Amino acid sequence: MLQGTGSDVGKSLLLAGLARAYTRRGLRVRPFKPQNMSNNAAVTADGGEIGRAQALQARACGTDPVTDMNPVLLKPQSENGAQIVLHGRVWRAAGAAEYRRLAPSLLPAILGSFSRLAEAADLILVEGAGSPAEVNLRDGDIANMGFAEASDVPVVLIADIERGGVIAQLVGTHALLSESERVFLAGYVVNKFRGDVGLFDGGISAISSRTGIPCFGVVPFYSAASALPAEDSLALAAARVSPSPRLRGEGRGEGPVRVAVPLLPRIANFDDLDPLRAEPGIELVMIRPGQPLPRDAALVILPGSKAISNFSGAKDGTSIFWRIAARADGSSAFAADTRCLVEASPIRSAWKAKSRRCRGWVSSMWRPF
Repeated sequence: MLQGTGSDVGKSLLLAGLARAYTRRGLRVRPFKPQNMSNNAAVTADGGEIGRAQALQARACGTDPVTDMNPVLLKPQSENGAQIVLHGRVWRAAGAAEYRRLAPSLLPAILGSFSRLAEAADLILVEGAGSPAEVNLRDGDIANMGFAEASDVPVVLIADIERGGVIAQLVGTHALLSESERVFLAGYVVNKFRGDVGLFDGGISAISSRTGIPCFGVVPFYSAASALPAEDSLALAAARVSPSPRLRGEGRGEGPVRVAVPLLPRIANFDDLDPLRAEPGIELVMIRPGQPLPRDAALVILPGSKAISNFSGAKDGTSIFWRIAARADGSSAFAADTRCLVEASPIRSAWKAKSRRCRGWVSSMWRPF
């Protein structure tokens, strides 16, 4: 089981790489994540939902994704609540405190999924969530050490050296674990290393001497990982608005076609935009709340969100649409989630009045508005 010293340390990608490596050695490998929290979901053959990362890992294993690979998926709907997807189907919604009370009751379902996967596999690679060092969440934990103890699986800690403080990450995590939890620690991996790995020999000695666990490797930074689907909205933290064509010295009509995407809270399945990002001649820019939409955008895409009515901060959920309507003259716009427009009824008339030249396009995923 791979457990991280924090979120976004690279557990998902490392697990996918290990899955492919062991599969190529002839083993039947399956990925497993007891609990995931993400609004980026993949659909299984039977119509169930699992985390996008587990679908990618299944592909690395050369197998189809199934709901048992991610039995519990939490899809945030607000700052303090989420939709609970159990075995691929929406079960119910719950606030943070309520879910903490519910979580232990989900452990039998999680262990059942793990057992079913084990029946058809030589090796199961398990991914934790967040960090086991979050001791305030330890009671009732089903995602990290709570699962490791219940299923009796060894744990490898993954730390991210790119963000700095990697020695403190590993030594601190080890110090915060109980003696019974440390028994499960088999070793650790330092991920996302840049430069001369020999310069970190002293770091490995410091970590191993303080924790008593071995280093299984120092993994170099893998820049091509950015081409893979993102697991959750943490991947958007580095998104920036690029300079306008005028600032780049380009005249009107020159340069790539600019497509603007407002970054909505609880944005869902934003990795559906990846093919557009990879398209030659397209510049995809993500617009943060409070930033103006670029006037030179040829297209504005409204992504889906799990918090339709309050993503703009307005009680009626309309303010972002008024801004788009006021700037949309001469542009086109798609809505990835037409509920956005349904919940703000004045928007349809405003849109027609302000931007009659805007067109709704029909595709397999988006309906016209």
